[in-house]
Amino acid sequence: MGSEKDSSRLFGNVLFPKIFQTFRMAIQPGKLIIAFAALAIICLAGWIMDFSKTVVATSGTSASMAVPGTQGKITELQIYMTNSEQVRPYIEKYKETGERSGVFSTLWHFSAARFHDALNSLFTFNLPGVAANIAVWFNAAGWAIRYHFLYCTIFFTIGLAVISIAGGSLCRISALQFARGEKPGLTEALRFSTKKFLSFFTAPLAPSGIIIFIGLFIFLLGLIGNIPRVGELIMGALLPLALIAGALITVILIGTVAGFNLMFPAVAYDGSDCFDAISRSFSYVYTKPWQMGFYTAIAVVYGAICYTFVRFFASLLLLVTHWFLRLGVWVDSGKGINKLTAIWPEPSFMNLLSPGGSAAANWSESFAYLLVHLLLLVVVGLVVSFLISFYFSANTIIYSLMRNRVDNTALDDIYTHFDDIKTEPPPLKDQPEESGV
Repeated sequence: MGSEKDSSRLFGNVLFPKIFQTFRMAIQPGKLIIAFAALAIICLAGWIMDFSKTVVATSGTSASMAVPGTQGKITELQIYMTNSEQVRPYIEKYKETGERSGVFSTLWHFSAARFHDALNSLFTFNLPGVAANIAVWFNAAGWAIRYHFLYCTIFFTIGLAVISIAGGSLCRISALQFARGEKPGLTEALRFSTKKFLSFFTAPLAPSGIIIFIGLFIFLLGLIGNIPRVGELIMGALLPLALIAGALITVILIGTVAGFNLMFPAVAYDGSDCFDAISRSFSYVYTKPWQMGFYTAIAVVYGAICYTFVRFFASLLLLVTHWFLRLGVWVDSGKGINKLTAIWPEPSFMNLLSPGGSAAANWSESFAYLLVHLLLLVVVGLVVSFLISFYFSANTIIYSLMRNRVDNTALDDIYTHFDDIKTEPPPLKDQPEESGV
C-alpha cells in the first residue's frame, strides 16, 4: 500500500506531460481567429509600408543568388548574405538605374525560402541544417535593421503593439484554460490584454533599454580613452568597472533571451507589471535553468510534430479538393494546358501556396487565379496562426510549471479582476441614529 502511494506521489510530481495539452488548447477556433487577425494586420501593415520600395534590386543574372518567389531578382539582401562589404557599393551603383522592392516583401520571400529549407532539414533529422537556417534568418534581420532602420523601427512598433494585444489574449485564454478549465470569450480576453497593454508592450523592451543604459557607461569610457596620454590611463584604471558593467549586460542578455517566452504569460497569469514580469522570467531561468531547458525542448519537439500534422492536414485538404476538381475539368485554357492548372497548379506538402498566374490566358482566368490565390493565402495563414497559438499556449503552460517548481505556487492559482477590488470597512457615522419613540 505504501509503495502505491509513493508511486502515485512520484508521478504526480512529474509535470512535463501537461505540455502535451498544448495542441488541444492551440487548435481552438477562438485562438486561431485571434492569431489570424494579428497575422493579417501585421502583413497588411508591411504591404502598405512596402509602397515606399526602399530596397534596391536588379534583374537576376545569377540564378543561384535569386530567392524563389522574387521573379529572379537580386536584392541588397542577397548581396549582404554573400558579402556584406559589397552592399553599400551595390546600392550606390544601382540606386538610380536599378529596380525597387519593399523591405517586408524581400524579407518575406527570403524567410519563406529559409523556412522550407529548415523544414526539409528537420524532416531529414539534420539539426545543424535547421540551426544554420535560423542563424541565416537572424543575419537577414540584421541587414534590415542596419540599412533600413527607420522602416524596421516603425514596423517593429506596429508589430509589437499587435502582438501585445493578440499574444496577451492568447496567453490569458491559455492560463484560464490550464488553471481552471475555463473557456473565456474573445471579448473578455481582448479586454484583459487591452487593460494590460502597457505591461505586455514594455516587458520585451525594458531589458533592451537597461542594456543600452549600462552600455553607455562603457561607451563613455571608450570616448575618454581618445584623450592623448591621460585617456588610456583613465581607461585602464576604470576597466574593472567596465567589466562589471559588461557582466551585468551579459546577465541581462542571457535572461532576456532565455526568459523572453515567459514575460507575456507572467502578465496573463499573475497580472504582473512590466518589471515584475521581467523579474519572474529571470528568476525562473536562473533558478532552474535545466528545468526550463527541458520543458522548452519538449515543447519544441512536440510543436514540430503538431505542426507537421496540421500542415499534412492542410496539404491533404488542398490535394483532395484539387484532385476532384481535376476530374471534372477537362477543358484546356488558351495556352494549351488544363484550365484548372492554369488558375491553380497542383499543391504539395512542401508548397501549399503553389505559384501560378502566368499560365492564365485571359482576364477571366487571371481573376479566377486571384480568387484561388486569396483562398490559399487564408489556408496558409491558418497554418501559421496555429504556430502562433501553439507558441503562446505552450509558453503559458511552461510558465505555470516553472512557477510551481520555483515559487511552489499551485497550478490553479491565477490572477482575476476581483484581486483589484479592495475591501474597505464601512465608514463610521459621526452620530448614532436616534431611535424612534
